[in-house]
Amino acid sequence: MSEYTILDDRRYTKTHEWILLEGDIATVGISDYAQHALSDVVYVELPEVGQQVEQGEAVAVVESVKAAEDVYAPLSGEIVAINEALPDNPEWVNEDPYGKGWFFKLKPSDPSAYDQLLDATAYQKVVEEEAH
Repeated sequence: MSEYTILDDRRYTKTHEWILLEGDIATVGISDYAQHALSDVVYVELPEVGQQVEQGEAVAVVESVKAAEDVYAPLSGEIVAINEALPDNPEWVNEDPYGKGWFFKLKPSDPSAYDQLLDATAYQKVVEEEAH
């Protein structure tokens, strides 16, 4: 068992984004594993509200003292909200990656694609393979 929190109520991508679909709106952030790998997050760049994004497209940036990484759209759709407080509080990504450290909300163009993403068990395998 890893020391990283992987929640069962959401889906994941191989690039370490999480997505939580509630009704027809999905909240997106980066996983606990990803924030650990980055270490201290110092800067976050978010997409524009109203932006149309394609699944797998780089739509945000997260920078730490170690590296800058793109954050990819787990699904295609429209950005309907961003976490406006996050750029001023980038440490939230480290402190609460599944809560107040969320990046953006997306209205998926094909909500059924959500079921194609990794569940917690499949994502756990990705993390274990990467960690070794």
